[in-house]
Amino acid sequence: MQTLTMNVRARLSAMMFLQFFIWGVWFVTLGTYLAETLKMEGHFIGLAYSTMPWGAIFAPMLVGMIADRFFPAQYVLSFCHLVGAGLLYLASQTTEPTTLFWVLIGYALCYNPTLPLVNAISFPQLNSPQKQFPAIRVFGTLGWIASGWLVSGLHIQKTSTTMVIAAGCSLLLAVYSLFLPHTPPKSSGKKVSLRDVFGLDALSLMKDKSFATFVIGSLLICIPLTFYYNFTNQFLEARHVEESAGKMTFGQMSEVGFMLLMPLFFVRLGVKKMLLIGMAAWALRYVLFAFGNNSSMISFYYAGIMLHGICFDFFFVTGQIYTDNTAPKAIQASAQGFIGVITYGVGMMIGSFVSGEVVQHYQNVAKANPGFDPWKEIWLAPAYMAAVVIVLFAIFFREKPVAANVDEINSAGAAVEME
Repeated sequence: MQTLTMNVRARLSAMMFLQFFIWGVWFVTLGTYLAETLKMEGHFIGLAYSTMPWGAIFAPMLVGMIADRFFPAQYVLSFCHLVGAGLLYLASQTTEPTTLFWVLIGYALCYNPTLPLVNAISFPQLNSPQKQFPAIRVFGTLGWIASGWLVSGLHIQKTSTTMVIAAGCSLLLAVYSLFLPHTPPKSSGKKVSLRDVFGLDALSLMKDKSFATFVIGSLLICIPLTFYYNFTNQFLEARHVEESAGKMTFGQMSEVGFMLLMPLFFVRLGVKKMLLIGMAAWALRYVLFAFGNNSSMISFYYAGIMLHGICFDFFFVTGQIYTDNTAPKAIQASAQGFIGVITYGVGMMIGSFVSGEVVQHYQNVAKANPGFDPWKEIWLAPAYMAAVVIVLFAIFFREKPVAANVDEINSAGAAVEME
């Protein structure tokens, strides 16, 4: 293992910044662009957002079966971003729904593998990953925040220019990746099965009723979660909230703050209460969106956005810690991969379809009933869904004593992919 020099730290930090800038600069406002400029309805917007979960499901296959066995990680990262740059530019020029969907699918299959790849490039360079990686990974969050303020500052949230910028940055990262630290394939010469890359060894943990409840609860709660990721920017634009993309980054700022406070909460509350608080925060966020307005109650919108720190950290990070402490050491990596596929893949994919259908339904109601406000009902739908999951989880989940130190919390938080 090499000593982490300032030069290597800076190179890895810049990689993280570009990695998440690329994602944030176009993905947050995609729904607004599709609705306002291409005049597409909720059904297709949900379909378009389902492409990234599809990528999350199949990304382990590319990384586990190819990158881990045949090629250095930095070269695979470069290739994925090079092809991704071309696909993003093609998406910016495409207005036909079916073609656009398949272009986005192609891009998702290119981008999702890069998320574990940037981690794979970083960890071998670190003397103490649990202590050093968060300081590098935080530049990814800063990149996401910067992308939101750039989009707001240029007033391009309703245009395909966001994709063009993302494509340019993807091309830049493709070239930059060639100069990152050499990271040879870690499983060269070893036989790797689909069971390994999809973390299916973790299925044995489903015999534990509490872990099974956690997995099912995680899957179900990700369905209402997608409403926020897929439709918040479109909602804020419809409510005439100025610089909406930039203001949505308040959520990432709160995420950093709550991450620093997590060790204190974890010791005082434990896993079950933290997971329930995280789920409840999602339901509360949707209620705030449903009953707020852009005048006397605009604070409801800001509060809903700022809840992102609790929503994200208390649910995803706590879930990673619980998984790590529950799984035997021999299958911890498989268990984390399995949870990733269940949440970011299957759960978010189902949620994208469901959210699209709910939005489409209330859009149709609004068309038939002039004066009807669809957004209140749209946000109450995932609030009700989350409430049901909360009740079921509270009844069936039984917490076992778990000890997690500060380094475990920082390491889990740093490894989380979605902002």
